[in-house]
Amino acid sequence: MLIRLLRVYLRPYRRELTAVFVLQLIGTIASLYLPRLNADIIDHGVATGNTSYILSTGGWMIAVTLLQIVCSIGAVYFGARSAMAFGRDVRSAIFHRVGDFSAREVAGFGAPSLITRTTNDVQQIQLLVVLVCTMLVMAPIMCVGGIVMALNEDVGLSWLLLVCVPVLVIAIGLIVSRMVPQFRRMQERIDEVNRVLREQLSGIRVVRAFVRERAETGRFADANTSLTNTALRVGRLQAMIFPVVMLILNASSIAVLWFGAHRVDSGEMQIGALTAFLNYLLQILMSVMMATFISTLIPRAAVCAERINEVLDTEPSVRPPAAPVRELRPTAELELRGVGFRYPGAAEPVLRTISFRAEAGKTTAIIGSTGAGKTTLISLIPRLIDVTDGSVLVDGADVRDIEPDALWRRIGLVPQKAYLFTGTVASNLRYGNPEASDEQLWQALEIAQARDFVEAMDGGLDAPIAQGGTNVSGGQRQRLSIARALVRKPEIYLFDDSFSALDLATDAALRAALRPYTADAAIVVVAQRVSTILDADQIIVLENGAIAGIGTHRQLLDTCPTYVEIVQSQLTPQEAA
Repeated sequence: MLIRLLRVYLRPYRRELTAVFVLQLIGTIASLYLPRLNADIIDHGVATGNTSYILSTGGWMIAVTLLQIVCSIGAVYFGARSAMAFGRDVRSAIFHRVGDFSAREVAGFGAPSLITRTTNDVQQIQLLVVLVCTMLVMAPIMCVGGIVMALNEDVGLSWLLLVCVPVLVIAIGLIVSRMVPQFRRMQERIDEVNRVLREQLSGIRVVRAFVRERAETGRFADANTSLTNTALRVGRLQAMIFPVVMLILNASSIAVLWFGAHRVDSGEMQIGALTAFLNYLLQILMSVMMATFISTLIPRAAVCAERINEVLDTEPSVRPPAAPVRELRPTAELELRGVGFRYPGAAEPVLRTISFRAEAGKTTAIIGSTGAGKTTLISLIPRLIDVTDGSVLVDGADVRDIEPDALWRRIGLVPQKAYLFTGTVASNLRYGNPEASDEQLWQALEIAQARDFVEAMDGGLDAPIAQGGTNVSGGQRQRLSIARALVRKPEIYLFDDSFSALDLATDAALRAALRPYTADAAIVVVAQRVSTILDADQIIVLENGAIAGIGTHRQLLDTCPTYVEIVQSQLTPQEAA
């Protein structure tokens, strides 16, 4: 999964990665050449008292060092650019894939997990790419080059390489193998913390209303402690790496000096060569250490890549048509033919054989008990989810065959839970029609019974709106959401219980103002209150996912017992009549 992700999203940056490799190669060769020059200064300059040789060779060392510095800076620059671009592209790919998901896929992953995958998971892989470009590319070059140069200095000490390098690799490998499952648990724990925190912030009023602060504090503490304990286990394992490396590094240095001193004493080796061999051994072990250090990040990055690919490989259940219909007849007509919907694995369908028509200039109301399938039915029309049986037609074409943008341009949806975006009143109202004038915005606000409170806000149309619209009341959010749909002026309006937070007087005034403005549009209203839909041209009564009755208010009073029960529970006999 990790290799596939890197191969796909680093492919556009092959030039930068090639530059990283070339610069690292030159810089590492320069680094390997320095101990040889240092040995020459000791053996041919210091030992013989040749000052001019020391100065000339020292000048070469300075030049080689400068070359190494330039190459290192260049490699880090191109490596960082590639890594940052990789992270940007992966985040963009996840964002666009999630944007194509239906409500079913979003609910399956969960919003906290999707946020973690887009941010933390991508960041872990991005960090790995940076370190690979700046350290791991250099490690094998330095290791192989160091071995060659060390053997060139003295073959008699080469057996130390056969002992020290495998010992270091085995020691680090044992530690890393224990870290892999802990990294997987850590990412899951981060998801859990995000989920709990998101729930508590979103439901803070409910928590306080039911005096559940202590219980919620305990729930967050459990999730936080679980993450902390996992991170501590990983941290302890990571903390073991450097002491182990330093122990082997120092032991290797002692061994080189011990056995090398005997060879120098016997005349088989010069002091400069011993110094160079020691430097090469340290470079070899350091390269192994760098490789093993980065290898500690690979398990976590692999887990993150698996989670990211899980999102990218998930095909949306709502797919764009292969041959989309782009031109529709302008009739503002909606029709459902034998519509059914069943969630995957569910024993019973949510909706069964739903058929009705909503025409221009007429209002179709949908009412029923909680769980009857009203919101699911509304979600089928703009293809937030797709029908499993039957078909939904807009202007004579099946919504599954219509180009998504063409379909959504014809529909104005006011969801059950009104949501506003960070910005201003005007930016929220122009969400569906960026070209709308201030005059059109005020007209929509007046129809939605929102003009008075917007005028009272500091700044009017430019008044700030917090994330989610938390700085306005629930009723104000609903009216602004309705105004947003009105600014768009679509052919079909879908109001999913969009008047529930309004008082009866405001509800009545809004519906009266709405009628002439939407005279050429088809209106579908989901409502819990009978008073909201008394004047609808047709009322559809849902019960257990099926139509229990369809007709006007008076017709249903005579023919639909379910509707009668709903009316009697809300209205007096005089109001019902």
